[in-house]
Amino acid sequence: MSEVSGMVIRTGSSTVIGNEVEGPKLRYQRLLEGHDPTAEAWLEGQLLRARSLADGLPDDPGGLPHWMAAHAHRVANEYAAYLQQRSLGAPRRYFCNRAHALWFLQQVAPTKAVDGAWLHGTLWHWRDPRFHGLIRTFLEELGDGDPRCNHVLIYQRLLSHLGCLQLAPLAPARYLQGALQLALGQHCERFLPEVIGYNLGYEQPPLHLLITTQELAELGIDAHYFQLHVTIDNAASGHARRSLESFTGLARDQGPEFYERVRQGYRLNDLGIDTPSLIASFDVQAELVAALERKRVYGQYMHADRCRLQGRTINQWLAKPGAMPGFLDALQAQGWVKRDTDPRRSRFWSLIDGPVAEMFGVFDAYEKQLWHDWIAGTWQGLAPRRLVPG
Repeated sequence: MSEVSGMVIRTGSSTVIGNEVEGPKLRYQRLLEGHDPTAEAWLEGQLLRARSLADGLPDDPGGLPHWMAAHAHRVANEYAAYLQQRSLGAPRRYFCNRAHALWFLQQVAPTKAVDGAWLHGTLWHWRDPRFHGLIRTFLEELGDGDPRCNHVLIYQRLLSHLGCLQLAPLAPARYLQGALQLALGQHCERFLPEVIGYNLGYEQPPLHLLITTQELAELGIDAHYFQLHVTIDNAASGHARRSLESFTGLARDQGPEFYERVRQGYRLNDLGIDTPSLIASFDVQAELVAALERKRVYGQYMHADRCRLQGRTINQWLAKPGAMPGFLDALQAQGWVKRDTDPRRSRFWSLIDGPVAEMFGVFDAYEKQLWHDWIAGTWQGLAPRRLVPG
């Protein structure tokens, strides 16, 4: 484990340091610990990977003000269209239920745990006015010294309130963007144009940020962290505007190769899965099965043999890996679970919900939400209720 400003991030371990699948996770760990002598070479490799990606930036840097204004206008129009669709009865675009939203918040936690890290190296240039926009942005990410406003701590408090501070196991790829941010921040001198480009891209408010803010609030989840980035990153006077001004000041009198490197840094934002695609990959049953598989080894000897599902005791169901999909089917077949209805109508739910439930404390807040939303399915009753106080 590693602790980042109080946020616990499970990074796991592996002996295959060079493995491309495990790489981002291990790289993230080493960068957090400050012991990664190969980070510069790794960052060069990531820039090479990003070289073939389209960036949408103008070929002439003089066109960047128009590009930024056009981006802000397009996002505003697309969000207005989204709100209009919702007002006419369209369902949420991103989150089908509360468990989906909690899953997403955990998936992006490694990146949120190092928010602003890519600008850390600019502090060495505090005497140079050309860097002040970047430094100002970095300090605001840290809350200007106020823990209540520190972006990392705000996200930590959100996860803690939701009962998700101890993250479910994450795919190694979820650590890629965080590793990139840490590497850029630690090697700013070598990659200054790339840092400027990455910052230029990261600080442009995207459509998915607006939709995420809206839908988290609808699900009763405090969206302050996301709303904060809607406001502070604005293109009129916020971080988006400051990113352009910083580029203009630092690129003055530089040759065309400087802008090409800026574009390379900008493209780093697009490495890995994009947010809408990540959100769309959620499968509530697959997540529930994975959670049960993790629990299985702890519960396989804890049940009395008098309870049987389709002729097998609970201990027998839990004895071997891979049996959890069949276990869920058995719960339905014998009436312990009634899918697509109010979960309170399911006998199994009464075993895990409430302080006097027989299985009180077996499942954490996120796992209980998975159970709730898997049982509820298409049930069109009340909105998924909170399973954590507040």
